[in-house]
Order: sequence, then C-alpha cells, then structure tokens
Amino acid sequence: MSNDGPAPVPTRLAARLYTSHFLSTWNSRLFEFGVVLFIASVFPGTLMPVSVYGLVRSAAAILFAQPVGSWIDSGNRLTVVRASIIGQRVSVVASCGIFWVLEQKRDGLEGRLKTVLFTVAVLLACVEKLCSMMNLISVERDWVVVITEDNEDARRTLNARMRRIDLLCKLLGPLAISTVAIASTLTAIWTTLAMNIVSVVVEYRCIAVYQMVPFLQRSPRASSRSDEEVVEPNNTQNASQEAGKASSWSSLKQVTHRILPISSLPFYFHHPAFLPSLSLSLLYLTVLSFSGQMITFLVSAGYTSLHVGIARTVSTIFELSATWIAPRLMNRIGVVRGGIWSLSWQMVWLGASISWFWISDSSSHRIVGDDRFVSATGLAIGVALSRVGLWGFDLCAQSIVQDEVEVGFRGSFSTVEAAFQSLFELMSFGTTIIFSRPDQFQWPVCISVAAVYLAGGLYTFFVRKRRGHLLHAPPCIRPKLDS
Repeated sequence: MSNDGPAPVPTRLAARLYTSHFLSTWNSRLFEFGVVLFIASVFPGTLMPVSVYGLVRSAAAILFAQPVGSWIDSGNRLTVVRASIIGQRVSVVASCGIFWVLEQKRDGLEGRLKTVLFTVAVLLACVEKLCSMMNLISVERDWVVVITEDNEDARRTLNARMRRIDLLCKLLGPLAISTVAIASTLTAIWTTLAMNIVSVVVEYRCIAVYQMVPFLQRSPRASSRSDEEVVEPNNTQNASQEAGKASSWSSLKQVTHRILPISSLPFYFHHPAFLPSLSLSLLYLTVLSFSGQMITFLVSAGYTSLHVGIARTVSTIFELSATWIAPRLMNRIGVVRGGIWSLSWQMVWLGASISWFWISDSSSHRIVGDDRFVSATGLAIGVALSRVGLWGFDLCAQSIVQDEVEVGFRGSFSTVEAAFQSLFELMSFGTTIIFSRPDQFQWPVCISVAAVYLAGGLYTFFVRKRRGHLLHAPPCIRPKLDS
C-alpha cells in the first residue's frame, strides 16, 4: 500500500527531541540571564564588565566557527551533540563556582584576584558559547531537516514548536532566576548550579532520539580538501631553506583557515540563501533585546528586578505569538514574502519606539522626576512589540536556509552565519563599551535601529531578485498596468 504523502514525525520521537531541546534551552536561558545579575551584583554601577564578558564570548564564536562547523558536517551526529551537552553543563557549573566566590568574598578580595577570577569566568563563557552554538546548529539546522525529510509542513511545525520552547524558556527562566535573586544573588547562583547538574543526565539520554532515525546514523564524512592541505607541508620537508620558509607560511595559513571561517566564506557569499542569512545575522547588532545592556540601562532608569522580569515577560509573550503567526503567514503567502512582512513589522515599531525615546529623553534632561523612567518604558514597549516581527523573520529565514543549503554543508554554512551573528553581537557590546554611561544609551539604540533597517534593505533586495517584484498590484490598478 503506497503512501500519498510523507509520513508525519512520530510522537515519541518528537517528544524526546522537545524534551532535550527544552532542557538545553532552559539551562542556557537561566544562565544567560543569571550571569547578568551576578556580574551586576559583583561590579555595580558600570556597563563595562558585562560588555567585556559578552564581547569576548562573541569573539570566541567567530574565532572557532570553522572547526565547530567542520565537526558538525563530518563527525558522528550523536557524539557531536552529546559533547556539546557535557561542555555546556561543565562550563556553567564551573562558572557558578567562580561567581559564588566573587559574590561571597566581594568586599574581601583584592583587585588582582578578582580580575583573575573574572577572566576565568569569561573563558568558561567562551566554552559555553561554542558548545551552545554546536548544539543549536546540529539540532535545528541538521537533525530537524533529516527527521522531516521531504515533509515541509512537518518541518515548519517542528521549527515553530522548538522556537516556542526556546521563547517559553526565555520567559520562565529569567523570571524564575530574577525572582530567586530577590532573596539573594548567592541563592540565584546555587539555583543555576543545581538546575544544570540535575538536568544533564536526562538531556544526555533524551538526545538518543538519534537511534530512532536511521538517516541520522551516518559515518563521518572525510574532507578531501582537508587531506590535501595536510599533505602539503610534507612535500617540502627536504626542500631548500627558502622553501622551508614558504612551508612555514603555508602552515600558518593552514592553521588560520582551520580556526577562522575563511575557507567557508566563498561558499557562504555565493549561496542563494546568503542574503536572508546575513539579514538575520544583522539583527544581532542590537542592544534592544532585554538582555544585559538594555537591562542595565532599565535598572539605571529606575527599574527593579521585578520590573525587569515583568518587561521580559510581556516581551516574550509577543515573541511567542510569532511562533503561531509565522507558520500561518508562510502557509498563506510563502516563506519569502512572510520574511518581508515580518521585517516590516519590526522596522515600524522600532522606528516608533526610537522616536518616543529621543523626544521624551531630551525632555527629561530639562525636567526632573520620573521622566527617565517614562522614556525607558516607552522604549521597552516598542521593543516588545517589534519582537513579533523579529521572531517571525527568524523562522522564515531558518526555513529558507534549511530548504536550500546542501546536506554536507549545513554545519559550515550555519557556523559562518553564527560567526557573523557573533561579530554583530560583539559590535553591539562594543557600542556600550564606547558609550558606557547610561545617559549615553541613545547612541547604541540608534545603531541598533540602523542595523535593522539595513537588514530590511538587504532582504528587500533578495525578495526583488527572487520574485521579480516586491508588491502585488492592487486589483483596481492591475488592468491599467496590463494595458
């Protein structure tokens, strides 16, 4: 008996995948938000430490994108994901230990020791970032495509549900840790530590969904180009001194290419999915995301931990709505058009919020009282509403990449994309290092909004190139155009 269409994803398989994704995302979000509170408690009154922490963490993702992508493309899928799980949990547990010492001995530690401990915490953050990137790309850009092979509807459903899990964790994780932090920062550190230890075994076992999908069980793919590059230096061993110098230079170039995502760039730039991917990456050049920089600004404007938690909750509710809206939008008007509609929504609300922020903030310099609070609240409302468009576009761009990137290059393409995301994220932290005072926050805000409009322009060019036009002519004027 033949099937008329592709089989749906088995419920048991999907449940295990969702459970693993939930635990991975929950712990990442808990730590991501918690570490901002930990740093703010240890280093009060400045944006510098949290910006340096985020900047170095993003730089690590850029520097080591190439080996991560190569391992995803060629390694055993189960080994790659399990290694990412263990790496994340160990680095978070060790970081919690360091922040416990910094918080417990905050007034008694000498400056040099405090700097050393913070430096170690930053290095551990780099490990956590790389493992998180490896896990996310492996599961979302490779496993999901294999599991839903030839079933586009199932893939969109799986994408939306996994993004919904991510956003629910983004809502509940920060809310939980900020509520605990009201009691004390030390209690919040212990909570983060305990959650990571408890969940790692369940998460490690659930990812064995690998055994339920035969197509996931592939042998590592040998890279002929890498083999050729390794042989090159051996051919010059008995050459002259000048040839030896050339070999040293070749080895240096080889190491650089193995670390930085240089060799993958031509493939990335010439790929049909390049512009949607780059547009999505540009959205990471932002301080308007209810993360460390914006939270620190809101606190300086008079927000309490509870206010911040409420603001994030409202924002995440809007973000969650995108996981229902985007699949319906894609089914109705297509993936490409769904992306331009989503980006347009984001640009409209950010344009409105920055206008409010500039007008009210300029007035607050002349008027005393709670005007800074009102200015910050107007900005927060506009940012929250814009998140519907952000995550709608995220799902559209992800669908384009999943559909169009070839099987053996998903890791390489997606790690280059992740490297650009980290580069733009790094630049966003650079904006608050340069403009580190809360009263200078309007400049990082302007840069963030400009990046969104640039992303909109690039994606508009992609839509025009792909479809041949941007807008359908209204019926009332279509006959005139045809005549």
